Amino acid sequence: MLKSGALHRGSKLVIASHNEGKLYEFGALLAPFGIDCISAGSLGLPEPEETGGTFEANALLKARGAAEASGIMALGDDSGIEIEALDNKPGIHSARWGGPTRDFRLAMDRLHTELEASGSPCRRANFISVLALVAPDKQEAVFTGKVFGEVTWPPRGENGFGYDPIFVPEGHNETFGEMDPDFKNDMSHRMRAFEQLIDATYANDA
Repeated sequence: MLKSGALHRGSKLVIASHNEGKLYEFGALLAPFGIDCISAGSLGLPEPEETGGTFEANALLKARGAAEASGIMALGDDSGIEIEALDNKPGIHSARWGGPTRDFRLAMDRLHTELEASGSPCRRANFISVLALVAPDKQEAVFTGKVFGEVTWPPRGENGFGYDPIFVPEGHNETFGEMDPDFKNDMSHRMRAFEQLIDATYANDA
């Protein structure tokens, strides 16, 4: 289990993702802590197939692969949207609902179609993010964050990525896609998991 001090100012961290939206968000989150992050793509690391049956399993799969291949501590993320009326689908298959190219417009269209077909008026949903931090010596830790709200249609906003244009968080009228990215990041599921990660593993020894 990773402990406080595993991360500190000057640490280098591989972000085990090829998703540009996630890389931007993690870069913004890590910058204030003086942590230098590099992407798995920039190191030429392959993107592993997400074969896990849970968000945690997939996050660990990514982080373990990147840490082993690079010899650097790695951060893996698996995230998605869970729709109450669809028995929490698409869940771990959130990206795959967009087809081979992970086209999230197609994914949102499918989600809307399945919701309409369900006949349920319920639109409650949550985003979930699971972060796995893995060191080259195989010590690891996992953190989970969620943000609750509702899905809406049609999509609104050009900011963010993924399902952001159809998700309205509790207490707000704008979708994540309409919000200023910094404002959205401060309240996101990824931020909630990230805050736990920092509390558990970061020590500012500057």
